[in-house]
Amino acid sequence: MFNSLSDRLTATFKNLRGKGRLTEADVDATVREIRRALLDADVAVPVVREFTGRVRERALGAEVSGALNPSQQIVKIVNEELVEILGGETRRIRLAKSGPTIIMLAGLQGAGKTTLAGKLSKWLKSQGHSPMLVACDLQRPNAVTQLQIVGQRAKVPVFAPHPGATYTELEHPAGDPVEVARAGVEEARQKLHDVVIVDTAGRLGVDADMMEQARQIRRAIVPNEVLFVIDSMIGQDAVNTALAFDEGVNFTGIVLSKLDGDARGGAALSVASVTGKPVMFASTGEGLDDFELFHPDRMASRILDMGDVLTLIEQAEKSWDKDEAARMAKKFADQEDFTLDDFLAQMQQIRNMGSMKKMLMMMPGAQNIRQQLEQFDEREIDRVEAIVRSMTPHERVAPKIINGSRRARIARGSGVHVSEVNGLLERFAQAQKMMKKMAQGGMPGIPGMPGLPGAGGGARKNAKSAPKKKAKSGNPAKAAQERKDAEARRANAAKALPTGAAFGQQAGDFDPSQLNLPKGFDKFLGK
Repeated sequence: MFNSLSDRLTATFKNLRGKGRLTEADVDATVREIRRALLDADVAVPVVREFTGRVRERALGAEVSGALNPSQQIVKIVNEELVEILGGETRRIRLAKSGPTIIMLAGLQGAGKTTLAGKLSKWLKSQGHSPMLVACDLQRPNAVTQLQIVGQRAKVPVFAPHPGATYTELEHPAGDPVEVARAGVEEARQKLHDVVIVDTAGRLGVDADMMEQARQIRRAIVPNEVLFVIDSMIGQDAVNTALAFDEGVNFTGIVLSKLDGDARGGAALSVASVTGKPVMFASTGEGLDDFELFHPDRMASRILDMGDVLTLIEQAEKSWDKDEAARMAKKFADQEDFTLDDFLAQMQQIRNMGSMKKMLMMMPGAQNIRQQLEQFDEREIDRVEAIVRSMTPHERVAPKIINGSRRARIARGSGVHVSEVNGLLERFAQAQKMMKKMAQGGMPGIPGMPGLPGAGGGARKNAKSAPKKKAKSGNPAKAAQERKDAEARRANAAKALPTGAAFGQQAGDFDPSQLNLPKGFDKFLGK
């Protein structure tokens, strides 16, 4: 979404690197480039003017002039101002103290309200709530049916007493959406659902009839939250639409839909600033799981190509199989071999996290390799899985037995060329070596990467430097003699520490001969 804006800002900051001091001309040139980047991203002109004004004022202040690295300080200022323009802090749903929490969705037709109702309900269900959907869009043909299908996919009940409009009654649809909304809230209360999501009708443009209907629904159900769903690809018109809805229904939060599109994303930076209402959620794809809580600080980091590692960690924690992770951890602790079955299990874990491309784009510096990431084929994971599944169980555990004929058979079974099988086995061999080194502690092949404290590698290193313990003899007579000698040595050592002072004898009474030391060693001790 913010690729163009991110590229422009990153290029602007590169010009500041290496400068120990920034002049007013440097600051003005930087602010001018930031202004152009924001305008190209379809950010509203008043928002751009206010944003760049604050950045310039702070950049010319003491916090930059007295900084050791002025260019990093400029990036820090822009990051903080972006966080502020995006809402400042993460805003969560305000839950009702008693009865069900009522959430009303409003927005233009085509913004994605109905799909978003299903995404929001599934997200709330994962948070431990019991949501119910209410179909109040009786104007758009098949809107009720669409909500029912979305509800089935999300495994959330849908209250839909009226089928909605048909193509023959577009001008005068039957059914009262206000009564449906009121009855839906009562139904949720009786069936003990703690959240009600009311999907309302939209129009192709803002008009008086639509606003009046939305106002009547708002007055009838008194929602705890009114979420304004806006298409992130709407461009400069986002501000006018948002202001009209704010005046009409007084929404409490904003949801950005289609944030995965190729538009420039100015709506996200404009709406929150102009209306003063926070962006609460973002829809990032077509699937029901492509939905996330909006964090202004993380979004600002993405725009500035600093990555979003926290969201990446949260996605991993949500989708990662803890039992599988524990099994792999035990396997590493026991220093067992990493097999192709383990490799396949790890690939499936990564797939559960979602799109590989999206995950990699959350890494810091991803904009530098965006072209390579865009060319990445998500089906590569499917091909790898097909190759591994075409192997026998024994081949997965012992890949060294896979000779030429076996590789040809695996290639035929998975529908790929033999070269792809060869490439996978080579990559797996490298991964297996890396896993062994990690299990032993550290990466000896990487300069400056020591073994981890307490890990197996350190223990092995110490074991090499320590003297080897003498093995016991297999001859019973010889073993008995060794035990006798050991007991004699222990007896001599005990004589060397008679009782008296805290550490044995007084220093002046110490006799080195008691320790059975080598000949001449008593002279070294001064005796």
